[in-house]
Amino acid sequence: MKVLVIGANGQIGQILIDQLQQSEYYEPIAMIRNVEQQSKFEEKGVQTVVGDLEGSVKDLEMAMQGVDAIVFTAGSGGKTGPDKTLLVDLDGASKTIEAAENLAVKRYIMVSAIQAHNRENWSEQIKPYFVAKHHADRILANSTLDFTIVRPGILVNETATGKIKIAENLERSTITRADVASTIVSVLKAENTLKKSFDLINGETEIEVAVKAFE
Repeated sequence: MKVLVIGANGQIGQILIDQLQQSEYYEPIAMIRNVEQQSKFEEKGVQTVVGDLEGSVKDLEMAMQGVDAIVFTAGSGGKTGPDKTLLVDLDGASKTIEAAENLAVKRYIMVSAIQAHNRENWSEQIKPYFVAKHHADRILANSTLDFTIVRPGILVNETATGKIKIAENLERSTITRADVASTIVSVLKAENTLKKSFDLINGETEIEVAVKAFE
């Protein structure tokens, strides 16, 4: 299965690319914003495509040619303003959903944010980010795609635990980026997660077990 990782140069994206490459079943394709990022992936033997989330839907369709699944883990980053958040996290995501529908690429995993679906629990400090994630998630949920929306908690760079907790609503807590990536790999083949959304934090249950048990 060819999996296009949008946001491949980000922290979760890079870990995810490595995990997909190590699997026997998946072939990762890294979508990058500019050719300067190409060499780091090609050195690993990972195919790259150039795609700009601020570009056109047609350009994104070109980047998606021949893929079987899409993972959206891109973001404007904490150092940009609300304008970039709007352009990347909301409109950029929306355009990838539209492009996927146009090409009939059905499987789509969205990396969102914990409690993005619940306005009452949004952090005031990064409210524009939650607004963008909330509405991008709603657009995806109303699409024709076989989506799963993964809403991870506070991201940390600690060693992976291999254990998580998932549910429709969870208290805000931490999760390692590596465990988020592993959860995405597990979710890709989990039909019970189709057209579902869940919060994700580190917990006591093995990732594969937690994903398979989710209803």
